[in-house]
Amino acid sequence: MASSSRNDKKYDVFVSFRGEDTRDNFTTHLYSALSRQNIQTFIDDQLNRGDEVSESLVNAIEASAVSVIVFSEGYASSRWCLDELVKILECKKEYAQIVIPVFYRVDPSDARNQTGPFGISFSKLEERFKENTEKLRTWRKALKEAASLSGFHSLNIR
Repeated sequence: MASSSRNDKKYDVFVSFRGEDTRDNFTTHLYSALSRQNIQTFIDDQLNRGDEVSESLVNAIEASAVSVIVFSEGYASSRWCLDELVKILECKKEYAQIVIPVFYRVDPSDARNQTGPFGISFSKLEERFKENTEKLRTWRKALKEAASLSGFHSLNIR
């Protein structure tokens, strides 16, 4: 069982993002800015070769004091992103992990309600998982919860 003690954390920040949307722009800049401040930050390019991706990500999420969720247009089309999101929210509840949403070129209400371009991305995933209604319900609930948290909107800040 992971400890909620700040001293037991391996990472200060875990960044959850859709790679093809933000890896070569926003996320890279965010990672660089955090690193310059000596903030230990995990992004998925730090996975050890040969590790099972899901287990490595779960361990990194649990080993982080803060999770930053970068909601982008394609975020909701990724099963991996949504599974990360569910785990992040579990850590928020169980270990008081701080969760900060960033809405990167996405309206927060679209992320919260799965509407607009964000909703179109979720619909693509929904089609692939239409037989797994429980998983879809869990993802929808997690999106609504996370997108309701106080965060940052990229249209309002640089």
